[in-house]
Amino acid sequence: EGGIVGDVAPDAGDVAAFITPVPGGVGPMTIAMLLRNTVKVARYRRGLLAFPRG
Repeated sequence: EGGIVGDVAPDAGDVAAFITPVPGGVGPMTIAMLLRNTVKVARYRRGLLAFPRG
C-alpha cells in the first residue's frame, strides 16, 4: 500500500504473453518514440526530409 503499482495483477503472468515491470514499463519507449517523431516532423518542415506520399 502506498507504493508504485501497475495496472495488472502479478498472477496474470500465467495467462498474459508479456507484463512490463513497474516502475519503468513502456514509459521510456513511449518517450523515445515521441522524441523521434518530433525530430522527424521538424526535419520534414525544414525540407531536410521528403514527406512520404502515399
